Amino acid sequence: MRRPPATSSFSYSFGPGPLTPAVKALIAVNVAAFLASLALPALTLQLGLRPADVLERFAIWQPLTYMFLHGGIFHILFNMLALWMFGVELERMWGTRYFLKFYFIAGAGAAVTTLLLSFLPWSFGNELYYSLTIGASGAVYGILLGYARYFPDRPIYMYFVFPIPAKYFVMIIGAISLLSSMGASGGGIAHTTHLGGLVAAYLYIKGGGRTHIVSEIKYRYLKWRINKMRRRFDVYSGGRANDVDRRVH
Repeated sequence: MRRPPATSSFSYSFGPGPLTPAVKALIAVNVAAFLASLALPALTLQLGLRPADVLERFAIWQPLTYMFLHGGIFHILFNMLALWMFGVELERMWGTRYFLKFYFIAGAGAAVTTLLLSFLPWSFGNELYYSLTIGASGAVYGILLGYARYFPDRPIYMYFVFPIPAKYFVMIIGAISLLSSMGASGGGIAHTTHLGGLVAAYLYIKGGGRTHIVSEIKYRYLKWRINKMRRRFDVYSGGRANDVDRRVH
């Protein structure tokens, strides 16, 4: 007589599953950069995004390196948690190469937004021009928008309590960032950078990605040529079986 197994077969899962290659690499680099900045605080000043340094000292690396630095344990914890929860599924769907390109375009677009807004007059632009921005939040906001674009009705638990469809969640955080950026004080959070990540991600998805532009042009051209040949030789795409007047050559 067979004895039942001694251990229970009960199991549960949380989140989107195991780390995908790009998400794993990004988390590893972010953690390594965070630890390095703790050991060498000067790295934050050299690698963080400061418009004055980019434009006056030609620190052209900052729009990319800033996204790997973080201001504290909770800053990096929540960014990496969001990257894992929403990025893994996008990487599985898009592939590693496209996902990485999307991530860096969203992060760099957020940096460009910060640089452009630093030219605005009044105290807002002047404050932004000399401020230091760090963190992967711009790229992560882009990931959130991508997730909402492809999984609009998936519930996201805001504050881990209130389930909100992904499309509305992104609208809410976008509105919060917009209103916060218009206030006198942003509370130490670069809300304009968050908005820049959302806008860059939206434009990239809306345009089909830069890598698809050439393919799209070729497709449109071939479609035009085929339609032209059809008209020339009186070719029709087909019709009902009993439609005797509709010829197909």
